[in-house]
Amino acid sequence: MRVLGIETSCDETGIAIYDSYAGLIANQVHTQSEVHEAYGGVVPELAARHHLQQTLPLIQAALQESKLTVKDINAVAYTAGPGLVSALLIGACIGRSLAFSLNIPSIAINHMEGHLLSPMLEKNPPDFPFIALLVSGGHTQLISVTAMGCYELLGESLDDAAGEAFDKIAKLLGLGYPGGRELSKISQHGVPGRFIFPRPMTNRPGLDFSFSGLKTFAAQTIYNNANTQQVRADIACAFEDAVIDTLLIKCRRALDRSGFKRLVVAGGVSANCLLRNKLADMMTGRNGEVFYARPEFCTDNGAMIAYAGAIRLKGITHDSLDIKVYPRWPLS
Repeated sequence: MRVLGIETSCDETGIAIYDSYAGLIANQVHTQSEVHEAYGGVVPELAARHHLQQTLPLIQAALQESKLTVKDINAVAYTAGPGLVSALLIGACIGRSLAFSLNIPSIAINHMEGHLLSPMLEKNPPDFPFIALLVSGGHTQLISVTAMGCYELLGESLDDAAGEAFDKIAKLLGLGYPGGRELSKISQHGVPGRFIFPRPMTNRPGLDFSFSGLKTFAAQTIYNNANTQQVRADIACAFEDAVIDTLLIKCRRALDRSGFKRLVVAGGVSANCLLRNKLADMMTGRNGEVFYARPEFCTDNGAMIAYAGAIRLKGITHDSLDIKVYPRWPLS
């Protein structure tokens, strides 16, 4: 069974083909970072326009990469939400139309489920059950996963997502877009302990997150102190430490509550090296395991959508011809 995956939820166009027997056989991604850099963030109308321009050429490229024709595709999976509605509609319309023309199933996929399942694409995939930390520019969530499709939301950000906070502080530090990666780079040159930032909502019970107060604290620190490159690096180091320590504390609580020994970390921020190292140390100390996707599958991509579609195709009838997208779509 070969499934074509289409991802157009935000500012990356991802097309992939997943074969139930051979695994991932094609993966194409076009990023729009240069398009949105001048604006310091994603412009929805520009994102949709570029998805419209890139999706069909990337489908052709994926078919060439896999040495297949469009008639060799058995189903089409596309991201139906959450995301930017104008961007989602591009992938949904193309996916539905292609499936209809080929008389094959089309499957609407939750973008966050795609991220959650992305470590399944690796050679050593996690077994159920596990705790999942989904941490990206739009979401920070802790989820109990007991089986495919059996998801319980344990906690989430009440305001800014962790990745969003990274990008906003990077912008205040005068770094490029997207800024999270650049902030992590300069933080490596910072002096640990030069600045101490709060670990929000860790002094109270529960598994929810909040990063708006930390963002404000960091912004004030930048305004009052960031007059040299070294000081900016020190602030970046303190901010990154605070975010990652907060994520670790909440993950530890979720694991304690569930009794699970496996932790899955997915989403764009899961590529952060400091986060990976600290979580690995924590899970080793707990005689547990932590699982990630490779870096190219941490950000938005079609491979995770194609895989989720292949799994869901086994257990459900395909969708009707109605084209529906969901800017907000809870994973549960």
